[in-house]
Amino acid sequence: MLTKNGIKLIKSLGVKKHRLQNNLFVVEGVKGVNEFLNSNFELEKLYCTIDFKHAIEYSKFEEITDSELNKISNLSSPNKAIALFKIPTYLEPKNTVFSLILDGINDPGNLGTIIRLCDWFGIKQLICSKDTVDCYNPKVTQATMGSLTRVDIHYCNLDSFIKNSKLPVYAALIHGENVYKTALPKKALLVMGNEANGISEPIQKLIKNQLNIPRFGNEQLTESLNVATATAILLSEFCRT
Repeated sequence: MLTKNGIKLIKSLGVKKHRLQNNLFVVEGVKGVNEFLNSNFELEKLYCTIDFKHAIEYSKFEEITDSELNKISNLSSPNKAIALFKIPTYLEPKNTVFSLILDGINDPGNLGTIIRLCDWFGIKQLICSKDTVDCYNPKVTQATMGSLTRVDIHYCNLDSFIKNSKLPVYAALIHGENVYKTALPKKALLVMGNEANGISEPIQKLIKNQLNIPRFGNEQLTESLNVATATAILLSEFCRT
């Protein structure tokens, strides 16, 4: 039986402060839950409805009703399973490997998509500014579709991280070189900026290699690309060199 305190705890984890206080985050849906169960993340509690318990690759769970699932889910159409996992403790980030750096990304959907892109292109380390949206936000974990289990995410001072690395620093800026005509290194730091304001001024001063994704449309009226779309294009170019 799902208790009132249990419901209160799960709902509270939609807020970053409560996630940090309890050191827990929520994963929803059979696919996402199974991805985390098969990873190094430590399970705290697992709930699922009777008609979908066969799809969960784990024997210990608490059976709940559809009505109870609706009470604890953040989704408009709950997907039969919900689990609480412990937030892991990461080691210090490495400044000697190819890293994607996010400066002030606000949208959970964008961050979730970018984490999936890192997983797709084999980028193991994602560096985020402290004001980037929390990767354990329920909307982010949902958007990653399990990729969060395969990408190490670090929140730190970007200025210090970049200055302590000897790798070349790249970013997509309007006056940069055509990315399709630029020789790119296998190891670098790639910086992507805030959806509305781009890369912050202090970080821009550290970027010596500016790239541009050219427009091919006849009208040439589109001002910019979505940050996740731009990230996909740039990662593709770096990874094919």
